[in-house]
Amino acid sequence: MLDVMKNKKTGKKFHVPRSVVVIFIVLFSLLPLWSQSDEQSRSVAAASLPEDITFWSDYDSEILSQAIVDRMSDEELLSQILMFGWAGAEPSDLLKAWVQDRGLGSVKVFGWNTADLKQVARSVKEVQVEAASRKYKIPLFVATDQEGGWIRHVKGETSVTPGNMAIGSSGYPYDAYYSSYYINREIKALGINMNFAPTVDLYSNLDSTVIGPRSFGENPKDAGILGEAFTQGSIDAGVIPTAKHFPGHGDTGLDSHGRLPEINISMETFENRELVPFKALIKAGIPSIMSGHLSFPLIETDGTPASLSKFMLTDILRKQLGYTGLVITDDMMMNGAILFAGSLSEAVTMAIEAGNDIVLSSTTAPLASALWTENVKRMRNVPEFRQRVKDSAYNVIYHKMLYFKSDNAAPLYPDENKLSKYIPDKEGQAFFLDQACRSVSLYKQGDSFPYRPAEGERILIAGPFSDFFKGGTTRYQGAKTYSFSYDLSDDEGSWDVQNLVAVARNYDTIVIAVYDWASANLAQRLRSLNKKVIIFSVLSPVYVLNGFDWVDSIICGYSYSSYSFSAMWGVLNGEIEAQGKIPLKLAN
Repeated sequence: MLDVMKNKKTGKKFHVPRSVVVIFIVLFSLLPLWSQSDEQSRSVAAASLPEDITFWSDYDSEILSQAIVDRMSDEELLSQILMFGWAGAEPSDLLKAWVQDRGLGSVKVFGWNTADLKQVARSVKEVQVEAASRKYKIPLFVATDQEGGWIRHVKGETSVTPGNMAIGSSGYPYDAYYSSYYINREIKALGINMNFAPTVDLYSNLDSTVIGPRSFGENPKDAGILGEAFTQGSIDAGVIPTAKHFPGHGDTGLDSHGRLPEINISMETFENRELVPFKALIKAGIPSIMSGHLSFPLIETDGTPASLSKFMLTDILRKQLGYTGLVITDDMMMNGAILFAGSLSEAVTMAIEAGNDIVLSSTTAPLASALWTENVKRMRNVPEFRQRVKDSAYNVIYHKMLYFKSDNAAPLYPDENKLSKYIPDKEGQAFFLDQACRSVSLYKQGDSFPYRPAEGERILIAGPFSDFFKGGTTRYQGAKTYSFSYDLSDDEGSWDVQNLVAVARNYDTIVIAVYDWASANLAQRLRSLNKKVIIFSVLSPVYVLNGFDWVDSIICGYSYSSYSFSAMWGVLNGEIEAQGKIPLKLAN
């Protein structure tokens, strides 16, 4: 069919095919959209979607996400960007009310409610069912901290692994990838779909007690390479990885749970050290980053924590580094955030305005909490704040669609009766032993190494770990064990100090576990006995780097996992060679 059109100059009529006319009309109608923002363009398209859409409707994810947030109330938008944990073994009625009545967007499984894995799976299923009962049927992000090694929030039968510093010691991206892969396969079976790992904080301050063996080491480039491999392992296992703690928690001895750490470094050091691992991960497509409660007063001169700083999260992370994924706060119940802001509700406001997409609280806020009432009120009175909340809600829902509509997402409704098939991961168990063997470092080697006791030599194995004793008594028949408290007192007159020294007098060789300053001080008490002393450095090696030149041998394993102890005893007994290298400058 042809349409008749007139040439304005000649007045002559000519015929144009109807299909061409349609194209011109469509293109003309789209011209205004090209000058609008991405959100405006999406909103125009989203307005045409039917009223009965849900999260699972079969439309383009960007358009569908926009349609949902355009139709949400202020309360629903704010709820979608909150993440709460619960303190008991089961989700509280309060948490259920947040999910059912307000549309809470995410929950976190903390280490105090994970001893019974079947109960964990039931809890995840329960809150996902409640989320699905709401109008838009938006599933929950269910997160935890399963870093490996020292930090393992989901307990029960999950694997206790060698951890990040062991990976840094071996230096193999292979170890980072498969460590993450097997860790995340286990938690995926529980319906947990987001892991706050990898930790890519650099071990640049050896006084750090909060990071320690959670770090891959002090080298920024190596941390980026290993963090990238860890990230890919998590993605391939079907769990969303989250790099932390932006922009870097490693250069402080303080813990932001108690107070706000200050890191006094220049912008040059900041860019060439702290940001290096994050740059690598952003380039590799990390889907989520956690912001840290950390102050950099030489960069953000008013001392604002990175987690509450628009300069850090919007100007640097988003604009300078080009990051487009999710940004999640560290726990807002930490004093590092609250003390600076003055109140929890104000800290939440600052966190949202700074550019965080999800605000995390380890506890479930009361329904009438100022965290809620003040920020809902602000949404109604400050259009720019409401838009910021809406932008985050869009980002959360869009990333949920990318994840949950993939073919590798964690089950929404995990089967508690099939957990033993996946936890502990059978392939993972074999891998973690191999990984531990590659990671063990020999910091000090005695003259008689490997250790072969003389006939009749009396051996004492001292420490607080059952797997440590098991590995030693299996290899050295007749060795005796001495168990002391994990939480030692530094008091020289304490029972542990006095009794160990008295008992050790009756032995020729003492093998002792050192894992913190108190256990290092306890080991130092053995010097006066003039006995052969062998140290197993269990977590961070910083406790044995100085002052132990008098001991026979020091073996570093970085974890109290059974795999690490088995590997350390294997090195001492000459079954394997120590292949690892302590990933700290002052150790080399």
